[in-house]
Amino acid sequence: MCCIVAGSVHDYTLMKDVFTPGSAWFEKVNLWLDLGFLGADKDYQSTQIYLPHKKPRKSKKNPNPTLTPEQKKQNRKQAATRVIVEHAIGGMKFLHCMMHRIRNHLGHFVDYFFSLSAGLWNYRIC
Repeated sequence: MCCIVAGSVHDYTLMKDVFTPGSAWFEKVNLWLDLGFLGADKDYQSTQIYLPHKKPRKSKKNPNPTLTPEQKKQNRKQAATRVIVEHAIGGMKFLHCMMHRIRNHLGHFVDYFFSLSAGLWNYRIC
């Protein structure tokens, strides 16, 4: 599978395709994921995975579901870290070749576009 795919492909599906569960891809790193990756902690058990706390569902027993203040604090800490990464990805899209389909048949050409946009974004924020 190519490293750059259409936006309609779900992030967790793409992760499972590229990094097969049960393999030793993430043994030595910590993964900070968002709620789009629910279930990753079950598929990648040998990895330390940090997921935000999900708000409980509303029910008759729990008519006002809320997170505890500690859970909210942890979620904010994770979001503050994640927003830096999301801004970097968005910043790379200033180079419009990363936003549109690349109609080139050279496989390494896509990697050049990605490296170029990452380098330009890094140069801009320095």
